[in-house]
Amino acid sequence: MRAAVIPAFGLEHLAVADRPEPTAGPGQVVVAVKAVSLNYRDLMVARGQYNPRMPLPRVPCSDCAGEVIAVGDGVVSVKVGDRVCGTFMQDWAGGQLSEAAAKSALGGALDGVLAERVVLNETGVVPIPDHLSFEEAATLPCAAVTAWNALTTEFDVAGKTVLLQGTGGVSVFALQFAKTLGAKVLITSGSDDKLARALQMGADAGVNYKTTPDWDKWARQQTGGVGVDLVVEVGGAGTLDRSVKAVRHGGRVSLIGVLAGGTGFDPVPVLMKGVTVRGIFVGSRAMFAAMNRHISQHQIRPVIDRVFPLDQFAAAFRHLEAAGHFGKVVVRF
Repeated sequence: MRAAVIPAFGLEHLAVADRPEPTAGPGQVVVAVKAVSLNYRDLMVARGQYNPRMPLPRVPCSDCAGEVIAVGDGVVSVKVGDRVCGTFMQDWAGGQLSEAAAKSALGGALDGVLAERVVLNETGVVPIPDHLSFEEAATLPCAAVTAWNALTTEFDVAGKTVLLQGTGGVSVFALQFAKTLGAKVLITSGSDDKLARALQMGADAGVNYKTTPDWDKWARQQTGGVGVDLVVEVGGAGTLDRSVKAVRHGGRVSLIGVLAGGTGFDPVPVLMKGVTVRGIFVGSRAMFAAMNRHISQHQIRPVIDRVFPLDQFAAAFRHLEAAGHFGKVVVRF
């Protein structure tokens, strides 16, 4: 079968290679992959920034959708012909994240899913909502579950104000979920065109952080000086200071990404305002299933920026790297 591989770090080395046909062991299923979506993490893995000591070659990517074509001994909840997504962490069924579960992430510690066929755990797949295509469903395992976890775990956003950063995969999903959960949504972007699209999707207000670098003050103005209830923080150290300034006393920052780089975060405002900063590392299978029920109930459709064929998967990585996308980048098989 064909699989994408990282034989050496650097996008210039990405290649398609022949791999042995996989077989299902006890408690496992073989999935014929129909589509894979890319995340910023995949770009970091390919560049060697995620884990410079990662053994190579490695099959990249964590997010796939496809059809079950074989099941191993003891599999009872999945059958041949089922349309499924793989979970980001194969061993995180529910509850708190453990160290062992964190080591079961696809496309990092383990080979990923950018291959024609993959073996996954019976408990590491979830059914695809009926109204979604394989391309749409492939966008869910990382970005969508991350957004869902950030908005819903031990928090009720109904009637509250949420601030989102940028218009990448996590932020666009967070916009869709927050609106259907009853929140007011503020959003930032470095592109006026992307802000216009976010407003068309239901965002209540937006600001260009390039022309308004003190967007934390803008966010507070939008809330009458009080501050937002929740910030979905995808920038990391480069934006965390402003996120803490933008949030109200006793508010929450869901810390997800490291896109903006930067150093020197000052923790004093977290202390003085009683802010909760909660780290988000995707989410469990139980969260995925709950999110899918919400997606089905509200007939939510993921936003796809562009779809590439497998033999152009390296171009898909470069498209993601250029950061001009709105929504998700997908590879179709």
